[in-house]
Amino acid sequence: MLRSNLSLIFILLFAFACSTKSNKNEVTSLKEIKLDHAVGFKIFQGEGFKLVKVQHGFPGEHEPFSYLVKEAEDIQVNKNQYNAVIDADVQKIILTSTTQIPHLDRLDISDKLIAFPNLDLISSKEIRQLITNGKVEELGGGAKFNIEKILDINPDLVVISTLGDNLKDLQLLNKAQIPYVINGDYLEQHPLGRAEWIKFTGALTGKLEEATELYNEVKNNYVNLRESIQTANLDYLPSVLSGNMYKDIWYAPAGNNWGAIFFEDAGSDYIFKEEKNSGSLQLSYEYVLDKGINADIWISTGEFTNLESMKNADQRYTQFRSFQEAQVYTFSLTRGATGGLEYFELGYSRPDIILKDLIKIFHPEQLPDYKPYFYQKLN
Repeated sequence: MLRSNLSLIFILLFAFACSTKSNKNEVTSLKEIKLDHAVGFKIFQGEGFKLVKVQHGFPGEHEPFSYLVKEAEDIQVNKNQYNAVIDADVQKIILTSTTQIPHLDRLDISDKLIAFPNLDLISSKEIRQLITNGKVEELGGGAKFNIEKILDINPDLVVISTLGDNLKDLQLLNKAQIPYVINGDYLEQHPLGRAEWIKFTGALTGKLEEATELYNEVKNNYVNLRESIQTANLDYLPSVLSGNMYKDIWYAPAGNNWGAIFFEDAGSDYIFKEEKNSGSLQLSYEYVLDKGINADIWISTGEFTNLESMKNADQRYTQFRSFQEAQVYTFSLTRGATGGLEYFELGYSRPDIILKDLIKIFHPEQLPDYKPYFYQKLN
C-alpha cells in the first residue's frame, strides 16, 4: 500500500524532532532472541524485562527506537532512557493499521483492542463482533486519527505504523505519558519477514512464546510449499505481468520486492524480475506493453471484480493477451462484513496462504483440490 509523501515528510520530521534516548546506562546483560527473516526490529531478554528495538520504523535513516517491556512489577527503570516503557500485562491497545489486527486475533487478545481509525476497514470476525457490541471506538478515517479521543481513552499502548499529518499529536502522547511504539512491518521485503512481526506484538504484550509458535507454523507451511515447487517436475514457468495504471504511471513490484518474491517462490517467470530493487516500479504504459503484451498471466494489484470494470477503468488494458484470454487475477475475493479486503489485513501474517493461492494459479495441477482464499480469476 502506498504511503503519501506528506506522511513520509512528517515521519522524517518525527525522527529528527524526537530526542534520541541515551543508552549509556542500559543494562548490558541482555540475551538477544534471534529472528529468522525480520530485519526491522530486535528483541533482547533481560532479568524481568524485554528490550525491543526498532531499527527500521519508516523509510530513511533514523536512530533505533528502544522500548522496555516490564515483566516484573518491581523492575526499576529510568524512563528517560527509553522511547517507551510498557507493562507486559497491557490491557488497553490502540492499533493504526489493519496488518496488526491478525496479531491480536491469533494471540487471543482481540478483546484488548479499544480503538482504531476507520473501523470499516477491519475484516476480523472477532473484532467486528466487538465493534458491534460497542467495545471498539472509532478514531476517524485516513492517516489523521482523533488524538483527543486517544487522550480521553488513556490506552496502555498505541501502535503506530504511519504518523499521519499532525506532528504535535505525538508530542501530546508524550505529555500524557501514553506509551506508543513504531511498527515498520511494511518495510520488510521477505514475506516471512513481515509475518515475523507478530513476535514484535508478542514481545510487547507478554505473548512472545505464543507468537513464536504461530510464526513457526506459518514459516513451515511457506517453506514446504516453496520446496514442493522447487522439486516438482514442472512443464514450464508461466510468464507473469503485475501491476496497474494510476494517473498514467504503471506501478508494479520491483524484482526484489515482497510481491516479486512470491512470484518466484510460486514457480513463475516474472517479467520485471531483472529490475533489481526492493521498491515499487513506476513505468510508462508503452514500456509495460512491450515487456508484457504476451504474458501468460496478469496478477492485478487493483480491486477489480471483473474484466469489464478493468476495461472501463482503462481501455489500454485490453491490449494485453492475458486480458484477452481472461487470465487476470486479483486479490479481491475475500472481504469483511463492511467491505474491507482481507488481503490487506491478513496477508502480512499469512504469506503461506498467498503463496498457496499463487501456486494454484500458476500450477493448478500441483494443488488439485485447493480453492484460493485471497485471489480470484476475473470473468
